[in-house]
Amino acid sequence: MEQYPYMERLMERGSKFLNVRYPIICGAMTWVSEPNLVASVCNNGGFGCLAGGNTPPEILKNQISELRKLTDKSFAVNLITIAPAYQEHIAMLKSLEQPVPYIVFAGSIPKKGEIDAIKETGAKVICFASTISIAERMIRYGADALVLEGSEAGGHIGHVSTTVLIQQLLFKFGKQLPIFVAGGIATGRLAAHLLLCGAAGIQMGTRFVMTEECLAHQKFKDYFVHANARDAMSTAQFDPKLPVVSVRVIRNHGTQEFTKLQLELVRKVAAEEISRQEAQEELERFWVGSLRKAVVEGDVDYGSVMAGQSVGLMDKVTTVNEAIHEILRDGEAELEQLKQFFN
Repeated sequence: MEQYPYMERLMERGSKFLNVRYPIICGAMTWVSEPNLVASVCNNGGFGCLAGGNTPPEILKNQISELRKLTDKSFAVNLITIAPAYQEHIAMLKSLEQPVPYIVFAGSIPKKGEIDAIKETGAKVICFASTISIAERMIRYGADALVLEGSEAGGHIGHVSTTVLIQQLLFKFGKQLPIFVAGGIATGRLAAHLLLCGAAGIQMGTRFVMTEECLAHQKFKDYFVHANARDAMSTAQFDPKLPVVSVRVIRNHGTQEFTKLQLELVRKVAAEEISRQEAQEELERFWVGSLRKAVVEGDVDYGSVMAGQSVGLMDKVTTVNEAIHEILRDGEAELEQLKQFFN
């Protein structure tokens, strides 16, 4: 087994918290982070997150059971707070005889009671923080760790870049609790510098799409190879009466359809034909459905091709093992190179 003494030393805190060899997290991606990919990441020393999305609770329960058969390593289940099935997911997780070891709250801000309910099962809670105010609130609510995610990431995102959040959140709270950094990360060299800044580990999503174990359609992966960083656009909010969580996707006909839908829902909310919550749920259903088109069916023209700006660095498909060890090898080489400056 390859050894990475410098990287592993810097990863020690994150490794202990996640109970893994390498605190390299595969972010939860709806239709992508299913049991096979999550288990592959876990079995190769990383940390996988099973995507809850808007999966029917019974199916998610079965996926957890399937995942446990594929790996005996630590893993997390990711809950999307704005998904229509969110409350049912919490109820299902509370009913499990064998609790899930880690729960990641994403999408929006979970309530304190929801975090408390999950912690009562014995699970450790990880929350996303896309602003300093959200980080402060999640810490008050009892989060055991944070994922600092910059706007460069794919899928549901905030509006602040990774570099700014590192200075606002990691430097301020990094000694208080483990903080994992996400958003635009695709190389070991960057991972090494983030660890030197105090990160407990890193999270990547786009990079793990480009693995053989990822079951996404080949057309979906091919789209990543040909995309530039600037092609991964962030959706806009057109009216404060209909708050939406921005989503970073590769521009195509599907993003045009989303724009039309959002404008139509803004009109309906203004006319009081539907409630704001109903409109938000309709938008979330759009993303879940169109994402399936792209990931499962390979419709990259009208489906949702969610990707972070690191897609501009994607040029090959590797195994999960190769992806993880490429990060570790390149990170180790970078730290070896840096050592000369301090001798």
